[in-house]
Amino acid sequence: MTERTTPDDALMRALYAEHAGPLLAFVLRLVAGDRHRAEDVVQETLLRAWRNADQLRRSGGPVRPWLVTVARRIVIDGHRQRRARPHEVDAAPLQVMPAADDIDRALRQMTISDALNDLTDAHRAALVETYFKGRTVSEAAEVLGVPAGTVRSRVFYALRSLKLSLEERGVTA
Repeated sequence: MTERTTPDDALMRALYAEHAGPLLAFVLRLVAGDRHRAEDVVQETLLRAWRNADQLRRSGGPVRPWLVTVARRIVIDGHRQRRARPHEVDAAPLQVMPAADDIDRALRQMTISDALNDLTDAHRAALVETYFKGRTVSEAAEVLGVPAGTVRSRVFYALRSLKLSLEERGVTA
């Protein structure tokens, strides 16, 4: 049985024999020495030459400039594609990371709310006016109808009681 070769097969063998080595050396420089990537680029370049065999035969000119141009464009396209698409990573580490949600915040608010309920009405009112509503001691005194010194005293003792109440619930600073 004899092996039949088509003109395209003969052209490809000739292209590979004459240009594959120099083309690989050229592409290796373009891809920073990544041999596997360079081999893929050379293979794709020669595949495109095979697809355009009629055009190459008709041109009658040197083939290497065409091959070098195609290879360079393949490398550029690959570079652009990698930059446009984010690098894929293994999702396994993400499964052990806690997701940001509002549960912790809600639990914290519930704990603080419970601890605030342990305070006397006067202490809670002084804290609400100064810390939660952002009023000055003078403003809080005016709203509560008590002297400023009383507001300072109530805030001091309210904070101390609140700290103890939170510690009893397992909250530490």
